Formats: sequence, C-alpha cells, structure tokens
Amino acid sequence: MAKIYPFRGWRYNRGKVGDLAAVVTQPYDKITPAMQERYYERSPYNFVRLILGKRFPEDTEANNVYTRAREELLRWVREGILVEDRAPAIYVYVQRYRVPLDGSVRVRKGFLALGQLEDFGRGVIFPHERTLRGPKEDRLRLLRAVRAHLEPIFMLYDDPVFEVQAVLDQYIAEPPEIEVTDEYGVEHRLWPVYAHGAIEAVQHLMAPRPLVIADGHHRYETALIYRDEQRARAGRVDEQQPYERMLMAFFNLRDEGLAILPTHRLIFDVEAFDPGKFLDFVVRHFEVTRVPLEDFSAEALARVRARLAEEGKRRITFGLMLAGSAAFYLLGFRPTAETEAYYEGMTSLERTLDTAVLHRVLIERGLGVSEEAIQSERYIVYVREFEEGVRAVWEGRAQLGFFLNPTRVDQVYEMALSGRLMPQKSTDFYPKLLSGLVLYPLERFASIAAG
Repeated sequence: MAKIYPFRGWRYNRGKVGDLAAVVTQPYDKITPAMQERYYERSPYNFVRLILGKRFPEDTEANNVYTRAREELLRWVREGILVEDRAPAIYVYVQRYRVPLDGSVRVRKGFLALGQLEDFGRGVIFPHERTLRGPKEDRLRLLRAVRAHLEPIFMLYDDPVFEVQAVLDQYIAEPPEIEVTDEYGVEHRLWPVYAHGAIEAVQHLMAPRPLVIADGHHRYETALIYRDEQRARAGRVDEQQPYERMLMAFFNLRDEGLAILPTHRLIFDVEAFDPGKFLDFVVRHFEVTRVPLEDFSAEALARVRARLAEEGKRRITFGLMLAGSAAFYLLGFRPTAETEAYYEGMTSLERTLDTAVLHRVLIERGLGVSEEAIQSERYIVYVREFEEGVRAVWEGRAQLGFFLNPTRVDQVYEMALSGRLMPQKSTDFYPKLLSGLVLYPLERFASIAAG
C-alpha cells in the first residue's frame, strides 16, 4: 500500500527573497558548470549552493562541498531566508511548458507530498532503470551532511479516471502561492493544501496504486541506504521517523501533459575502434539509409530528426553518426537469427524498447562495451540535445553517436511493474521539477540553527 503524508515544508521567505527566479534551479544532475556559475552569480541564496556547491582543491574532510551545504542551510534558517510552513500540507504543482521536440504547449498537473520509503520487491514502489555508482555516492554524502531531502523525486501512478486530480483541482482556482518561470520558459505554480478532508481523500485514493520512479532513482536508493543507517543506529525500526519518508512529486501517467525526451549516446575512447568493421556489423542487423547533412543549420537538423521520428513509428530505428563524417545514418532494426542469440535473457517487452535493443545489440555486441563498463561510466556520455550530439561527433569529440526516439510513458510503467529495468538514461521526463520550491528536513532546523 502506498503511504502518502502531508508535511510542513520549508520555503523561501518572499519577504527576504523577492525574486524566486534568482534562487531556484534545475535539478542537481541537469546543472552544467556554466549553469552552476550563473546560479552562483544570481544570488547568495541560490539553491545551487545546497544541491551542487562548488568544490575547491583545498577541500578537506572537515571543510568540503557537503559541509558547506550544511552550513549554508542552517545559516539561511537563522537569517529567516528559509521559513517553515504554517501547517502540514500537500502541494499542488502545475507546470506549463513547450515541448522542445515540436513546440506544442502542454500543462502537467501533480502534487508534492511525502512518500513512505519501501524496499523494492514489496510491490509498492518500482524502479524502471538502472543506476550509476557515482551519483549515489555523491547524493549519500550530501544527505548525511544536510539531513534533509532538498529536491523531490518524480513518481508515476495510474489513475484512469483522474480521481486524485479531481480532489486537487478545486484548490487551483485561486492564485498560487508560488509562481515562477525558469530559464527554459517553463511556468511553475504551487498551491499548499492544508484541508484535512482533501489530504485524507488523496491518501485514500493513492493507497492502492503502485508507484513507479520516473526520475530520481539515485536519490531514492540513497534515501534507502540512509534510512537503513539510521535504523541500525537506533537499533529498531520505527516507520514514523522522518528518515522513513522522502519528498516526492506524484503525476498520473494518463496526464496528457507528460512528455519524455530521448537521451542520446556519444561513444568515446573505445580501444581499437574500427569504423569499417563496425559498419559491417551494423548492416547485418539493420537496414541502413544514408541521409546527407549539407550543413548544421537548425532547419537541416530538424529535417534529419523528423526522419528519425517518422521511421521510428514503423519499427525500432536509431540515428548513427561517425566522427568526421557528414552523413547521418538511419538504422532500421532487422532482427536475424544472430540477433536472437543476443536477446538471451530479454523479455518480449524489453525487445520492443529502443534503449534495450541499442545497448544489447549495438553497444554490447557491436562495440564490445560491457555492462560493467557502462555502470562505471566509461565510454558513454549522455546528451539530451540532438544538435549538441551531432556537433560533438562531427567535430571529433566523440568516435560516434547514437540518436534515439523517446520512450513512451506506458512502456516505462509496464517495464517497471514487470520487475525489469531499462538501461541507464532511458528516459528524460520534461520539464524537470524545479529545485528550491519546497524542502523536507529530517530534523528540527530551527532549534538546531538557534543553538
């Protein structure tokens, strides 16, 4: 049973931080070094100082990016920059945005609340993709230091008749308490809901629904590790303790406002890579169409991307570019007896997933890159922007690039409930949840800061 709880969130004090756009950020894993620098320049209270602070060569165990995040957090509480909400609430969260792939305008509705941490395998919360070691180690060190969940993770639930949203829609007729537009033009609005009746209705409606992690796998697994550490320290299990829950954002998978963008793969530093031999492998398993790239204008790249999307409606199709080549290859998958051997251990559902086929056939078999190497973040760089990936390959910053169509939301949900995991970075839900709107402490900040 999914357990959802209201909480007294901590938010920026609008009396002291007038312009929310100066302090909120994208999630930590989407912040580039250039973005980090811009965030630092915007405000001394920008949220980046908590979730992704600067590192310095002279850092020590006693003074580092994690300890500084803790010090900043408590200082902001002392100075009244962050204040606690007046009562426990759940928070209706609405985002209005343009889809980068086609420019259409969508509205995505959900809510923020605490979710009870559940071990995988208990039939309550399901992951959908594999994680990487580095981000988990980093987020665990931050959580141990700040003892707060600073950013929500993104959860999917299935509500075919929108019962949950019907309860919450009555609260969004009034102006939101928080309204801010981010650097991508996404409008974010937040309404706290304090009414006990509404909260209990949402809790009741959510209870029987399985939850799938759409975005935030590393942070969820980190929260489980931290919870187990605290249980061991206490010598008992008490599911009412703050560390037994974490901040989550919940969205109905039936919401037409949901969008997933593809995450492309750039391959680099593969030893003894032979483009000719690799292309020989490709033509054994794919129908190859060469699409010339006369230039790298937005119009030319849009035409290529449109071809990739159109072919992807008929069958699994990838885009391929090789370093220094002005050709873009469309690879239409053509299963063979040899491919069938590659599929060993894969379910019928996995065989319909672009990322699963890409990793098993082209990356593992075609390039010889093992799953262990992928886990260790060797050889692959993941990029969202199609144009960025194309230019990186053309300029020789990568040996080759694979370009994908987006995974569907229903595929994500079905895969998760089947107990199987997608390859890393199989999905990129857009837009991201804005960081800095509300946070959840695991201890009494005010008393600690005062002491």
